[in-house]
Amino acid sequence: MSTDMMPSTDGTAAVAESPAASELAQFEPAEREGGLADAAGRTLAWPETAVAPVRVRWRYAVGIPLVHLLACLGLAPYFFSWTGVAVAVAGLYVFGTLGINLCYHRLLTHQGFVAPKWLEHSLAILGVCTLQDTPACWVAMHRIHHKHSDERPDPHSPLVNFLWGHCGWLMFQNRDFLNVNYYSRFTRDLLRDPFYLKLERAGNWLWIYLSSMAAFFLLGLAIGWPLWGGAAGVRFGLSLVVWGVFVRTVATWHITWSVNSVTHVWGYRNYETSDNSRNNWLVGLWSNGEGWHNNHHADQRAAAHGHRWWEFDVTWITIRALERLGLAKDVVRPRAWAKR
Repeated sequence: MSTDMMPSTDGTAAVAESPAASELAQFEPAEREGGLADAAGRTLAWPETAVAPVRVRWRYAVGIPLVHLLACLGLAPYFFSWTGVAVAVAGLYVFGTLGINLCYHRLLTHQGFVAPKWLEHSLAILGVCTLQDTPACWVAMHRIHHKHSDERPDPHSPLVNFLWGHCGWLMFQNRDFLNVNYYSRFTRDLLRDPFYLKLERAGNWLWIYLSSMAAFFLLGLAIGWPLWGGAAGVRFGLSLVVWGVFVRTVATWHITWSVNSVTHVWGYRNYETSDNSRNNWLVGLWSNGEGWHNNHHADQRAAAHGHRWWEFDVTWITIRALERLGLAKDVVRPRAWAKR
């Protein structure tokens, strides 16, 4: 356990006082021999931290299929509404783009810009509502991915196999992520903030997700009951839960997972990085900019992932809007732009 972390009575950790300087340098890719990763046949074994012994991560092995099944309720006429569909589509931006792309990834993991704490925390709550674990756990996994991209310690390289890189890695325990006492060493900078430490305790992050379900249902009930009566109001509320929560959660999962899997297998490269990262048009569009993954691996701190004019990046457009409003500062531009 890191000397910066001390066990607490509830099994999480307390953070000792320490300087607030950035610690991202330790997560830069390690030097490797051989240049480009071999995209034509090289395979990897499971990460050593996920074997000996292999143990199922039941919370995910049960939870992920269960949420997929609940999302399938959207196909039933009783739960269908066009309002629910619209809420799901809007949720991909609100929870996926703002919560995961902008906050978890570009702000918290790579510190590509600085935002006021009230805004940062609000965006982090949106990320929690995607059911992609706590901010600290997500950031730790992603930093390890960058340091060891497409090498055996990478938690989710598709060089193990495509399904492993997409979602299979989530189903098995990894000793780096058993609890905050293990992954705290990768996120000391984040866990100095009591807000993020509190999310690790007593399943608070899961309660936030469950509260979002209740909020969607009550909103639908409040709208539907006066308009159509009690039974129709309940049906409308359930429609918003099925589409606005379950369908949106599953769609957001696969968008995020496709960055881990698809963009390390198919696409083009603007930069000769030491991993298999690719820019993929399809993922770039449906992920609102995260699919320009080779650009990102070549210049990790840059808040813009689309480096060429045709690489459309909705997340970057949002950051630029926040910057113009004075809500994003110290925004890191791609190094390649300075050379033009």
